[in-house]
Amino acid sequence: MKTLNDSDLLPLLTDPQQRSKGFSILVNQYSQPLYWKIRSIVFKHEDADDILQNTFIKIWSSLEKFEGKSKLSTWLYRIAINETLDFLRHEKRRIQANQNPEDDAVNHLIADDYFDSDNGQAILQTAIASLPDVQRTVFTLRYYDEMKYSEMSKILNTSEGALKASYHIAVQKITDFVKKQE
Repeated sequence: MKTLNDSDLLPLLTDPQQRSKGFSILVNQYSQPLYWKIRSIVFKHEDADDILQNTFIKIWSSLEKFEGKSKLSTWLYRIAINETLDFLRHEKRRIQANQNPEDDAVNHLIADDYFDSDNGQAILQTAIASLPDVQRTVFTLRYYDEMKYSEMSKILNTSEGALKASYHIAVQKITDFVKKQE
């Protein structure tokens, strides 16, 4: 399937007769990047897969609401991250009896066939998993994706200053965690 830029894809998504074709192209182009963004926050393949599916359902049902005030990719990432944060809130309530849900997430990650790394990476992932959901999201967007705060601000619907503060607090918590492991 061919790749289209936003300016070529948007007319397909807004035309009722071309919407299915446009959506198919959108899914093809954005499945992998959205999956890995979600996966960097939730750690488990099965959860990331479910969230991705919910993300595309929400995108399909919200296509008419896209106003074009932001880039299509920004809108897609915003939906994916909001779905991910909703999932995490739901999961926290569901497993409140477990004293350390982060340990469970990291154990799943380390046991996962897709996780191929050393002990240092496991310590880093454990540190990231211990962060509150929003700090973890900001950290992964900035550190791994090198996303600009201005873009993050649009995705997370918060100020750049708050994002910078969250990122720096997250870095400090991760640094402290790693130092304790040495």
